[in-house]
Amino acid sequence: MDLKYIGHSAFEIKTKDKSILVDPYVSINPKYDWHKSNITDIFVTHAHGDHLGDAIEISKEKQAEITAVVELASYCEKQGCKTKGINFGGWINYDWGRVVFLPAFHTSSLPDGSYGGEPASILFDIEGVRIFHAGDTCLTSEMKTIKELYNPNIALLPIGGYYTMDVEHAAVAAKWLGAQTVIPMHYNTFPNIKADIEKFTRLVQSGNANVAILNPEQI
Repeated sequence: MDLKYIGHSAFEIKTKDKSILVDPYVSINPKYDWHKSNITDIFVTHAHGDHLGDAIEISKEKQAEITAVVELASYCEKQGCKTKGINFGGWINYDWGRVVFLPAFHTSSLPDGSYGGEPASILFDIEGVRIFHAGDTCLTSEMKTIKELYNPNIALLPIGGYYTMDVEHAAVAAKWLGAQTVIPMHYNTFPNIKADIEKFTRLVQSGNANVAILNPEQI
């Protein structure tokens, strides 16, 4: 399995001969060419444009299924996409592994401003590795429950503040989640979400977790 940071909150997970996209705002990175990947599944945490991103275009061209909460999945289906509309609570099985959608504390609106369903975080269980993508969220005690129930190995956490957790809150989230490796995301894309990455690294490493800073320019 290979985890690639495309930028903002977008990631590609490669497993064997397949690729999975999460929050595919991939047009932000001109060095990433999604046409070259065998994308079979797309996961979207919520409907905001910087997370829904290029999902519809990619889904149509690749015939890749979009998995999202029911309201967002319904919107994508109306745009001509293959979708799986889900909600929080249970494991969803795929031929490459399984996922569970979990709460995130944020908002979610569709491109026309209408309600986009509840925002989510997503836990992936692939090849014996559990990856927690927090989506957009504030610090929440749900993260303690996630550690107790799922014990993630890798945590992808927003750190930019303003719309999500900031550096200090994300460091607490890392501790509560208990992941061995923490990868920051959702920072420095816009002026409002500039983050002190060195401070974040110090705070997380003081709790004995490893911080992996992935550079989208070196994709």
